[in-house]
Amino acid sequence: MKRLIFLFFVFLTVNQIMAQNDNPLLKEFNTPFGVPPFSEIKIEHYKPAFEAAVAEHQKEIDAIVNNKAVPTFQNTIEALDKSGKLLDKVGSVFYNMSSANTNDELQKVSREITPMMTTHYNNISLNPVLFSKVKSVYESPDKAKLNPEEKMLLEKTYKGFVRQGANLNEDQKTELRKINDELAMLTLNFGENLLKETNNFLLIVDKKEDLAGLPEVSIAGAAELAKAKGHDGKWIFTLQKPSLIPFLQYSEKRDLREKIFKAYINRGDNNNEYDNKKIISRIAALRVKYANLLGYKNYADYVLEERMSKDSRSVYNLLNQLWTPALNRAKNEAGDLQKLIDSENAGIKLEAWDWWYYAEKLKKQKYAIDDEVLRPYFKLENVRQGAFDVATKLYGITFTERTDIPVYHKDVKTFEVKEADGKHIGILMLDYFPRESKRVGAWMSAYRKQFFDDGKNVTPVIVNVGNFSQPVGDDPSLLTFDEVETLFHEFGHGLHGLLSYTKYNTLSGTSVPRDFVELPSQIMENWAAEPEVMKMYAKHYKTGDVIPDELIEKLKNAALFNQGFATVEYLSASLLDMNWHTLTDTLEVDANKFEKEYLDKISMMPEIVVRYRSPYFNHIFASGYAAGYYSYIWSEVLDSDAFQAFKETTLFNKELAQKFREHVLSKGGTEEPMDLYKKFRGREPKIDALLKKRGLDTVL
Repeated sequence: MKRLIFLFFVFLTVNQIMAQNDNPLLKEFNTPFGVPPFSEIKIEHYKPAFEAAVAEHQKEIDAIVNNKAVPTFQNTIEALDKSGKLLDKVGSVFYNMSSANTNDELQKVSREITPMMTTHYNNISLNPVLFSKVKSVYESPDKAKLNPEEKMLLEKTYKGFVRQGANLNEDQKTELRKINDELAMLTLNFGENLLKETNNFLLIVDKKEDLAGLPEVSIAGAAELAKAKGHDGKWIFTLQKPSLIPFLQYSEKRDLREKIFKAYINRGDNNNEYDNKKIISRIAALRVKYANLLGYKNYADYVLEERMSKDSRSVYNLLNQLWTPALNRAKNEAGDLQKLIDSENAGIKLEAWDWWYYAEKLKKQKYAIDDEVLRPYFKLENVRQGAFDVATKLYGITFTERTDIPVYHKDVKTFEVKEADGKHIGILMLDYFPRESKRVGAWMSAYRKQFFDDGKNVTPVIVNVGNFSQPVGDDPSLLTFDEVETLFHEFGHGLHGLLSYTKYNTLSGTSVPRDFVELPSQIMENWAAEPEVMKMYAKHYKTGDVIPDELIEKLKNAALFNQGFATVEYLSASLLDMNWHTLTDTLEVDANKFEKEYLDKISMMPEIVVRYRSPYFNHIFASGYAAGYYSYIWSEVLDSDAFQAFKETTLFNKELAQKFREHVLSKGGTEEPMDLYKKFRGREPKIDALLKKRGLDTVL
């Protein structure tokens, strides 16, 4: 019997080894530039790959812990930075797929590996022997001999351990582990619920008269979607932005606008199996406990300590400085919209689901322009090339499409990025169209970050993901100008990852504070709107004619239109985020009551709904922006001031561009953000350019 049991375990071990040998995630990626071999990777490969990678990482950690030599920067801090390469490799593929191309099976794997990963990282951050070695290096007089990048790595490594509980006693560590375990699953559930809520709603239109006012491109797209879903002869509209926004802007059917709008703003708040209210209340309470354990009054204090803002007072000062003028401007805009409604004898009071519709009407009336007039000039491929051309003019880099590189979906396009002299920089993957397997929004991520491995530069593999207007029928993808700006925005993040040139993986690319990471992305939006640049990419998709000066002028004149609405919508979300994370009570609150009371407190207009209501505020409850949604406006101060430097000289000032590349894009998190900014600009940023750009300088 014992022999049978022995042979059984031998058989299991051999099978496990064979399974690992057949697992593409555990092999070297023998593809161009080491891009993941997506077609070879199956769902069943992920869990065993994670198990093997976690085991290997643990061995690397054990080697550091058990090293009898005196702890040094090289054998402790550098060794930690180098550890976990296989786990990074497996995780980068899995988590990118979980965001951009998920399914029920992948989500099941995610629920299985999340507790394992949380435990693994808890074991590292709460290992007392490992921390004692890190602390020994941190307190060593030899620290003074390190170069700036090494000092920053040491600083971030030490603080990382402290901020993850390394100084706590054993009982506190046990409590922290429980909190981390629960938070990991709650954030996972939040994201899955939101995706399902977004996908579950379909507005099915079966009467042609209910399409009144809608652009032909929207109608055609809705017909294609209906046919694909088995509703031939009908039209389907969804909560994806390319479907939702045109419907709100142009549909003459107010009852249908109300229906789709309410479906959008009530995601996660339908008292069904995908309801997020209890989840967010629990997340908020656990974050207070987490912060308290580590000696902070609230979670915002914990988070902001490592940001440019440093504390919640600085964040509130900025947001409140903008809130009153933005609210005043939005109230004036609401008054103008109500006058338009009254002039049409509509007999209604402006509601939130009316704003987009009447704002679009008023814009057309005032400026003789709307999205559908502009859309033919914004063919996606041309806009993409425009973004590439801006980068080429600024930094001398080039983009060449490669069709020999693996992709994970047929919509993905891949480009090799090179220096002017032909030297390889990295790979950029672009995934621009919505699908049910992709979460909403737009983002940049990496399949591999840039860093140096034993003296060799490891080049990055970067991805931009969006949910832009799809091709319809024989027509190509035609973007709204908002989508144009989003494409340029995410491309800016992509450049931050691509042009990184740091030694350490930990500090590479976008590994910077949240309120600095949006600078490279948002500054790119400025070029998108410049007439000189627009003429590079805005060409009519049928005739090839460059966008006329008249349209550019109209777009420029309309730039400040509806800015009160846009700013109030955004700032209210930023303030709501801060209010959730300055909670000091560990009791779970009623999420809807909490949200309403705070929005009432700041005098939120009933005609405008906060950009992200709490039950679908993915940024702060599932995507790492907790106490950080303000980062966009904080960075907008930086990007407006930074772009002003180009406006004061020339749009493609190569000397300035080189300084921006050298001191911002290439440095990652190797220096303090404000120091990097001052090296580029020569001084700290001023708020003036932002106020002018948003039209708030005249309503202070």
